[in-house]
This record gives sequence, C-alpha cells and structure tokens, in this order.
Amino acid sequence: LAKGFRGRAKNCVRIARQSVSRALQFAYRDRRQCKREFRSLWITRVNAAARQHGVTYGNLSHGLKQEGIALNTKVLSELAVQEPESFRSLVDHVKAAQGVDSFLPGKAARAPAP
Repeated sequence: LAKGFRGRAKNCVRIARQSVSRALQFAYRDRRQCKREFRSLWITRVNAAARQHGVTYGNLSHGLKQEGIALNTKVLSELAVQEPESFRSLVDHVKAAQGVDSFLPGKAARAPAP
C-alpha cells in the first residue's frame, strides 16, 4: 500500500507502515467529508435558485414534502442548474399550494423580473 509514497515512507518498513496507516485514516475520514461537502454544495445551489423566485430552501423543501413531491436535494440541485424552467415550475407549485406570493421579507411588494 506504500507504493507511490516518496522517500523513506516507501523504503523503510516501519515508516511505510505508519504512513499507510495514516493514509488509510485520512481516506476513511475524507470519504465521509466528501459526502458532507457535496450535500452542502447542493443545498447552497438550491437555496440560491429558490431565493431568485422568492422562497428559501427550507420553505421549498417543506412545501415539496407537504405536496408529496419526493425529490432529494441532489436532484433539486441538478434541476436548478440544468433545468431552471422546471425548477421554477416546482417553486411556483409550492407557492400556489401555500397560497403565498413570496416567503422572503420585502419580496412580495417587488414586481417579478421579466
């Protein structure tokens, strides 16, 4: 497992064993950290796209759950980036179901962007 390490980390058995052990610890930790970072990225994307339409991420996800629309955060993020019109229709559906024009303070009085 020490193949590719540099210097004594691959040549000396004791140091190689320590280096491999440390590398495996980092790999274990970072597999979980990668999932965390991607989830954070997806939530940030969905929140930014939802706020353009006057809804926060929390209100959007709550509204989708109440309406029985089962889309996870990853799919919502992909919709927000790749299919903005589809995402807008989801947001409009949630807003219509809630009977609210905007969940953001100060957004209700503003005219929609052309």
